[in-house]
Amino acid sequence: MALSIKNISILFITCLFLAACNVTKHLPPDEKLYTGAVIKLESVDKIHKRKKRSIKSIAENAVRPEPNKKILGIRLKLWMYNQAGENPKGKFKKWLKKTGETPVLMSSVKPAVSSAIIDARFFNIGIFRSYTEYKIVEKGRMAKVIYTGHIHDPYVVKEITYAISDSSINSLMLSEKGKSLIKPGHDYGLEILKIERIRIDALLKDNGYFYFNPEHLLFKADTSKINHDVTLRLTLKDSIPAEALSVYRINNVIVDQDYSLNEEEAGQIKDTLVYQGIYFLGKDLEMKIRPKVIARSVYLKKNEIYSRKNHNTTLNRLMTMGNFKFVRMNFAKSDTSATGFLDVTILMTPMPVHTFRAELELVSKSNNYTGPRLNTSYINRNTFRGAELLNLSMAASFEAQFSGATKNLYSFSLNPQVELYFPRFFVPFKINRTSSLYIPKTRFSLSYMFSKRVNYFDMSSFQFRYGYKWKSDIRQDHELNPVNISFTKLSNESAEFNQLLTDNPFLKKSYEEQFIAGGTYIYTFNEQVLSLKKMQYFFQLTSEAAGNVFSLAKVISGKKISSENPSTIAGSVYSQYVRLSVEGRGFYNFPDKNRLVLRAYAGVARPYGNSSVLPYTRQFFSGGPSSIRAFTINSLGPGTYNQNNDSIGFLQLGGDIKLEVNAEYRFGIYRFFKGAVFVDAGNVWLLKSNPSKLGEPFSFSGFANEIAVGAGVGLRVDVSFFVLRFDLATPLRKPWLEQNNRWVINQIDIGNPQWRNENLILNVAIGYPF
Repeated sequence: MALSIKNISILFITCLFLAACNVTKHLPPDEKLYTGAVIKLESVDKIHKRKKRSIKSIAENAVRPEPNKKILGIRLKLWMYNQAGENPKGKFKKWLKKTGETPVLMSSVKPAVSSAIIDARFFNIGIFRSYTEYKIVEKGRMAKVIYTGHIHDPYVVKEITYAISDSSINSLMLSEKGKSLIKPGHDYGLEILKIERIRIDALLKDNGYFYFNPEHLLFKADTSKINHDVTLRLTLKDSIPAEALSVYRINNVIVDQDYSLNEEEAGQIKDTLVYQGIYFLGKDLEMKIRPKVIARSVYLKKNEIYSRKNHNTTLNRLMTMGNFKFVRMNFAKSDTSATGFLDVTILMTPMPVHTFRAELELVSKSNNYTGPRLNTSYINRNTFRGAELLNLSMAASFEAQFSGATKNLYSFSLNPQVELYFPRFFVPFKINRTSSLYIPKTRFSLSYMFSKRVNYFDMSSFQFRYGYKWKSDIRQDHELNPVNISFTKLSNESAEFNQLLTDNPFLKKSYEEQFIAGGTYIYTFNEQVLSLKKMQYFFQLTSEAAGNVFSLAKVISGKKISSENPSTIAGSVYSQYVRLSVEGRGFYNFPDKNRLVLRAYAGVARPYGNSSVLPYTRQFFSGGPSSIRAFTINSLGPGTYNQNNDSIGFLQLGGDIKLEVNAEYRFGIYRFFKGAVFVDAGNVWLLKSNPSKLGEPFSFSGFANEIAVGAGVGLRVDVSFFVLRFDLATPLRKPWLEQNNRWVINQIDIGNPQWRNENLILNVAIGYPF
């Protein structure tokens, strides 16, 4: 007998009710289940609502212990623990016991201690005269604690003065007083005082005070009960050691490129070479990275004042060079007659110079293509003894379609590639050395790809790229490729393929012989490197232009540029277009390590001058495992066009404009098994200037009605270095249907095999979609 949705809902609610009633059943006699704390604040002062919420949050974070967690209002993990029993037998009950939570009993709660901690936290934010009361409220076999904090408006900082006994340190601190984090008129806060000490310590260390420590600084506070303000006086502790008040300079700089933790190498004699006053140690120095290259990244120089900034710059640049597993520095007082000097030893553990890697994968795509892929690579990390990285790689793949309209269609490809990275800006003119924490890199890349689509065509593609990568800081990356040249040519076209192109002029134009020469710039802002940040942002801007230099040369020579009669370079028509895309993501990290991810993507490209249609490789596509997951790869659009009714097979159609938004909630299931629920929406469109008549062209007034929407659930196997992702999704809105019938939520019929076959899409991929 089939159950209706109504009956299933009633059964589900009943089970939840029974689970809620059962959580206190197994408590020990005379014990009560602790259900949490309630914080109340009372004050004779008028405190702003926002500030009061912040004060309440501080009190809530001070309360211990945490009650048993709730899911949909039910303490599910506590219920699981109770169901397992005292001595569980069998794997399932043992799993329940391990996954569940032991009951938090009222006897383990110490309200008086929590009250004292709350008052201490209040004191740290300038509420010096608070007192917190508590009351235990019992209901049946459950109990909670109500904490009532009697507070006043936090004290504010009136002024800060410096009373430093050492005149050199005092004048240095006064010179940077404008950068102080302690501002008159702002609320007093102990955390701000701690951070200010760290700021001053960094200032002093950048000026040679190597042995100084934040703990040597002492704030003295004078409070006014009448004015509710605090006067701060910064001094040095009486017990400060003499070395902390001394400025240190660098004496000997020693670089060891062969450092190892292996004790067997202790005492081993190493070669020594001196370059620009730096002592280089190592075995077979003539095979190591040239001293000149290492010296470019060493910012600690003989006789110069020690600087923590130069210390960190040296460490970061040597690590980002990519040739060393570990880099660390040892400092010691120099054994010289003069005082105030440090010897620094830079210890570097090298990575293997030569690395060979081979990977065999089984690739399954959303368009039903499946097959093996072989990736091989050889890496030389010191090609010309200048820390250059040479990467020779070869990828080979075979794909076949075992289901669908193009069943038994297969293809294979070969993709050799040569990449060479230089750890500097490789330019024909001199660039002065910068103090960036990160080494810039210059890349030369040459690749060739041969693809054979059996019964369709052979494709040969060449690409050459010359560009730079550098970082502004830990969050910001730049990539500039002033030279990006590619050439694509088809051969051995079958009659069937030519007929497809004849029937679809837009596709034919996209697959014409293409010569692309232009440049790209990519800017990336990524806060995911800041792991402790609750809200992390990601932004990426990608811009590209091609063909303009050639067109300018043609115009100067007196030739008119037109897509009807396109110009050529070396006998090939060159593409001319501009392309711009922006992508933004927000990651909200919950305390339980679950995460809400929001993403928005917008891209537009426009051919002009020598081109009327974008090259196929520069068009925008939508649908697939990292896009709108309820639709097969690259199958959406353009606009209201339905590619599923077309016979173009794997030759999906792209667009000139792309808009996508995604929302995904990621949560833990058990150990490395993670789950997700998601909603995706978007599409691609053609510009009105596009000669193709597929779908409706993009318009600001009508695009919202042509959005495709899908939703689904996901399972991920996340073992930190590798993520295997399964996403099952179904369409909620199909833009190619009649205007009033595009929402298909009411057509969902899980029990219908035909519906499942036509609407459930399983995406299998490596890594997270965004």
